[in-house]
Amino acid sequence: MAAMIEVTDLVKQYPGAGAPAVDGVSFTVEPGEVFSLLGPNGAGKTTTLSVLSCLLVPTAGDARLGGHSVRDDPMAVKRLLGVVPQEVALYLPLTAHENLTFWGEMYGLGGAELKRRVDQSLELVGLRERARERIETYSGGMKRRINIAVGLLHQPTIVFLDEPTVGIDPQSRRSILDTVKSLNQQGMTVLYTTHYMEEAQELSHRIGVIDHGRLIALGTLEELTRLVGHEDAIELRIAGDHVPAELVEALRHVPGVTQASAEDRTIRILAPDANRVLPEVIGATGAQHVKIASVAVQEPNLEGVFLHLTGRALRD
Repeated sequence: MAAMIEVTDLVKQYPGAGAPAVDGVSFTVEPGEVFSLLGPNGAGKTTTLSVLSCLLVPTAGDARLGGHSVRDDPMAVKRLLGVVPQEVALYLPLTAHENLTFWGEMYGLGGAELKRRVDQSLELVGLRERARERIETYSGGMKRRINIAVGLLHQPTIVFLDEPTVGIDPQSRRSILDTVKSLNQQGMTVLYTTHYMEEAQELSHRIGVIDHGRLIALGTLEELTRLVGHEDAIELRIAGDHVPAELVEALRHVPGVTQASAEDRTIRILAPDANRVLPEVIGATGAQHVKIASVAVQEPNLEGVFLHLTGRALRD
């Protein structure tokens, strides 16, 4: 079966910028697959989606969606897509129902079919009972859920969701993740971007790890975690305001530690055997007169993969 999305050596260079925002990215997404692009802010995720959505013209390379090139046949590509952007694209003084009706008409829907699609989309995102309330009264999470409903009105073959859970409450986040799962169970192909590793782990058939515009790893969760072997992740949270650079450097020289990095008050360490290195890690921290507030040990995960590949934590 042919890939639903095929990205080949994609490059996007903004005029006047130094390094390309997207630098030679290649991947495929199979029909009915949830594929996540995982990376920190500024990694190139949104630019990649913008090129695939035909909002930006690639500097080099190409991408084909449903067999159609974003360069040669952008209108055919757009007909396949439902795009849910990071920013909420709704008319705040209108109700949710009015917003969906407006956007449905922009898609060319009307009459009983439009009403059915609006009701169906509201039901999917769990906001049918709030449909007659103005968007300006909604919470941030509810706005994002209606944003998703807009992207699904025309029943696209492929849906793009760009960081849909940033800055929202846990209940709305859970609702959005469940909506993505429901869409996929119905056979929809999903391209999902996030910098939350737990979302990528929960949702994805395969994951592409992107950093500085380059795809640095690609595979299933199991395949990616094999990259770090059986290394454990140790997370130290300190009592002070920040982690001294000297402490991070000292931890990198503890026998058995393969990676160490810090963000705000948290130190992240990779080691093949956390139990063996933990006493020396705690000793090195005490020698720097730094108090530890908490210690946590995790088995290999995507945070560890990113730390292993880049030498820094995913959210650095």
